[in-house]
Amino acid sequence: MRVRKLTFAALAVVAGLSLTACQNGDEDMGQSAPSSASTASSTSGGSGSGGSDQDGGKDSAGKGSGGHGTAAGTGSNENGKVGKCRTDELEITAMDSTIDGDTDGTVAVQLKNGGGRDCVLSGYAGVDLKTSSGSLSAKRTGEKATPMTLKDGKSVYFGINYPINTSGGSGVRITGLVVTPPDETKSVTLDWPGADTLPVTDGSGSPVKVGPMGSAGQGG
Repeated sequence: MRVRKLTFAALAVVAGLSLTACQNGDEDMGQSAPSSASTASSTSGGSGSGGSDQDGGKDSAGKGSGGHGTAAGTGSNENGKVGKCRTDELEITAMDSTIDGDTDGTVAVQLKNGGGRDCVLSGYAGVDLKTSSGSLSAKRTGEKATPMTLKDGKSVYFGINYPINTSGGSGVRITGLVVTPPDETKSVTLDWPGADTLPVTDGSGSPVKVGPMGSAGQGG
């Protein structure tokens, strides 16, 4: 009987040790999950870092694109585009173009491109007449203005129409012509080549009209 009791006791101890070992093994496996989660989180961080790296790659690509954009700009995007005509690039002159029998006088203004490059003119020029009664701004005729590329060395013309003084009175004396090219703020002052005076008006509006670029024909 004593031997059996010892045997049972030994078996109980061995069983207890086996159970403890199994539990410890289960706990180890349970701890491995956070480790895996941590690794996944680290991989996520890696992806996040990879995202940063990718962003960095985008930055580098962006810089590359920027460089490519600059190169493209040098070719066709920036320098390839035709810029607007500047006042300093234009040789501006005016001449009398009145035809006998017309009720109105006409002055044609020539803009010749002397800037060494092609440039774009679009719309109407600003036109002001200097008179004995002060400055008089011309009104646009309302004709459609079409943008045009003015080749280097070529000219374009626009017309200024004004009423001829047939009143027999002294009228309003014209002393000069001020022209501002389209989209520019710098003006040039020219001698007025037309009739010396305008008829006196009631001041209800400008009797002087200006047409768009090309409205007086185009020459070479």
